[in-house]
Amino acid sequence: MNKAGFFATAALLALLTLAASLFVVDQRRFGVVYQFGQIQRVIAEPGLRLKVPFIQSVVYMDKRLLTLDSQDTEPMLTAEKQRVVIDWYVRWRITEPQQYIPNIGSASPEAGATQLNRVVRNAFQEEINRRTVSQLLSSQRDELMADVKAKVQTAVRGSGQRPWGIDISDVRITRIDYAESITEDVYRRMQAERERVARELRATGAAEAERIRAEADRQREVTVAHALREAEKTRGVGDAAATRIYAQAFGQEPQFAAFLRSLEAYRHSIGRTGDTLLIDPASSAFFSAMRQGAAAGAGGEAGKAPAPMAAPASVPASAAP
Repeated sequence: MNKAGFFATAALLALLTLAASLFVVDQRRFGVVYQFGQIQRVIAEPGLRLKVPFIQSVVYMDKRLLTLDSQDTEPMLTAEKQRVVIDWYVRWRITEPQQYIPNIGSASPEAGATQLNRVVRNAFQEEINRRTVSQLLSSQRDELMADVKAKVQTAVRGSGQRPWGIDISDVRITRIDYAESITEDVYRRMQAERERVARELRATGAAEAERIRAEADRQREVTVAHALREAEKTRGVGDAAATRIYAQAFGQEPQFAAFLRSLEAYRHSIGRTGDTLLIDPASSAFFSAMRQGAAAGAGGEAGKAPAPMAAPASVPASAAP
């Protein structure tokens, strides 16, 4: 039993030693082997590796492309002393862990991102100080990003002294805006300008409306005048024709024409609501046609006035008070 226990313990210790001696490096990470706090070697290729058990340790570092976003909103001054806020991001990766760890002081990507953020912000501040807002927004935006990338590359490479062991892949600007302290003033100026333009447009529209309205009124007056002139002309032609026809008809029968005029006068003067006539039917010339018609009916002269015409002789009697 003692031998069996001894062999079992030895096998267990051998397995523990073997497990402590083996480690796996993933293709997405570096394997940094430490011994007594010092870097012994860096393994970049993936696979199963060996280390001295219980003496050496392994730290893994990400070698993929990392993204650093801007972490503050402090405004920067442009060439014309305008305060602007810039949002940006940087794509970077760790290329040399032996250089990265001593310079950054840690194998953590977050520690490198913190120091890189300061370098990128300083580079942006320096480049923005040399440009105006219009240049930042249009003509020199790409040039600005290229210049910032070059400055950051120079800083992290250390100009041959103490390089950071990282590489900068890209620097991009996502937003450029005025600082909040002057944004409201800019908006107020923009609003005032838009209101001024709106007032000018409304005034122009009102003037144009008045012009169109005056032109329409003038055309209406001209059209109505032409229509009245044509109506008067047509009415005059009609009245002339009617007068001519009446003259021809009345010339053939003067007595009948005088009788018709009397009937027309009776129609327009007798029987209207609210009218009162104070006329003597026996002596007034207004009722002479009725009297003549009544006398002709009494004398039997049928050819002078038709018998039915005698009937209206009773109208004055009923109309007179």
